[in-house]
Amino acid sequence: MIKEYLKLSRSFNAGLTAIAPVLGALSSGEYSLEHLLLFFLVGFFGHCYGFALNDIIDYRIDRLADELTDRPLISGTISIRNAWIFTAAMLVLSLSIAVAIAFMYSAFAPLILLVLSALSITIYNLISKKMPAMDVFVALGVLLLILYGAFTVSGTLSKLAGVVAALGTLQVLFMQFIAGGLKDAEHDYKGNARTLAITLGVRMQDNTLFIPLRFKALAYILQGIFLFFLFYPFYAFDAFGGAYGHMALLAVLGAVMVYVSHRLVSISRFVRNEVRRYIGMHYFINFSLVPVMLSVLNPFIVLIAFIPPAAFLLSNITLHGSLVPKTM
Repeated sequence: MIKEYLKLSRSFNAGLTAIAPVLGALSSGEYSLEHLLLFFLVGFFGHCYGFALNDIIDYRIDRLADELTDRPLISGTISIRNAWIFTAAMLVLSLSIAVAIAFMYSAFAPLILLVLSALSITIYNLISKKMPAMDVFVALGVLLLILYGAFTVSGTLSKLAGVVAALGTLQVLFMQFIAGGLKDAEHDYKGNARTLAITLGVRMQDNTLFIPLRFKALAYILQGIFLFFLFYPFYAFDAFGGAYGHMALLAVLGAVMVYVSHRLVSISRFVRNEVRRYIGMHYFINFSLVPVMLSVLNPFIVLIAFIPPAAFLLSNITLHGSLVPKTM
């Protein structure tokens, strides 16, 4: 049952949400491992809340996809009632740890940002299939998580923390608009869901996936803006001056990321495992870039780059016996 609840929580990408408040704290100068671990747990349990709620709300549409039968609610290994109990427990855990952090820093006002983050994720889950582009609420939720970490540590928002918040938001927008829109195209199209991808013309016909130019353009624009903010600190902040090795590494990783994005939006036949593979590759690269950039300030920050891919692989191998998740 533990495995089933980890599947319900989408543990394969929990590292993404969990490091959001960590990155906010790091960008404000917090390097204590004990404190960063607490921020990580706030994000982790918040992630579990959001995705468990997502499965409950999207249960009707998800049943239309044969390849999602491994999801606990669809397979019947977890009842809707127990899923609701688990979802509430995850929210309580996240907020409880945040309250403990507030006492440590004597900073209670940032708790408002955390509550707003949870509210934003809740709104997304309730309306995501009913109106296009509602993924902005997921991006807003992650943005608020990053700001929560930054404001808790310093009480103010530094320019660097603002850049990190922008990068985190753009990462989520791409994963939701582009990656999420394509991986869910099959059952979203069958279920008449009004997602941005479907609204922009992504559709399925005889197992052929039609991806219009305007949807591809959106993918490239999001990647371009992300790369701008990624390199901006090297020209704007003295602490990043002369870090040419970091810039070179980021340039290589950024080029590979854009190539993988191109392959993803160039798929013509919908094969879910192929879509999952490209999303996984993009996930590995994309979420390593911000820690690599921040490692200019402290070399040990680069270790955070391994958290999302490590969580992704460990979760998939343990829960699904494969390198890609069957619940994606």
